[in-house]
Amino acid sequence: MSTPPRSRLRATAARLPPTAAAPPEGTRRRILETALQLFASRGYHDTSIRDLATALELRPSALYAHFASKDQVLAELVRIGHEAHYEALQAALSAAEPTPAAQVRALVQAHTRVHAEHPQLGLVVNEEFYALTPELAAPAQALREQASATLLETIQRGMAQGQFSPPHPVVTAAAIAAMGVRIPYWFEPGGPITVEALADLHAELALRMLGCAAGA
Repeated sequence: MSTPPRSRLRATAARLPPTAAAPPEGTRRRILETALQLFASRGYHDTSIRDLATALELRPSALYAHFASKDQVLAELVRIGHEAHYEALQAALSAAEPTPAAQVRALVQAHTRVHAEHPQLGLVVNEEFYALTPELAAPAQALREQASATLLETIQRGMAQGQFSPPHPVVTAAAIAAMGVRIPYWFEPGGPITVEALADLHAELALRMLGCAAGA
């Protein structure tokens, strides 16, 4: 099956999530949101500093007053994306009933919303993350590992309590996470499926993957 062209992400304006990790309104935020739009529609490697400066109607030298390099711009976007994602997971987990099934449902719903509401950021964070050096990627890598561990630990707790029976917990956790990661490639805001309906559907599919009884 072919992947929809990346240019489809030009249809909606890129925006940063409402999180403390993102800078306030101003030139730095405008640079990041413009870079996010370009990286999502063209790709990180196919976007130059000159392209970014032209889109912003700035001289390239003006960009360097805010970011030392294009790598630094990407690293900041990747950090913001991972922090917003992890914050959403932790908020969902703390608000959920203290059962593994309810917690998985809440985690998957939050994971889905982040990727559906911020598709450009989801795509750039997941596709371009590996363009960063290990040093620049380290803050985001730590958050990525914590997010993965949160889901896996919840699954393992459900297994220990006899609520879940996945064929392989690590593989199942990866498959559940992948549902959200793929959202930017196909989901159309304003289409026949709302974000909330998609979040509920993904949660139901995740629980089925875990062998959890319907309605849990």
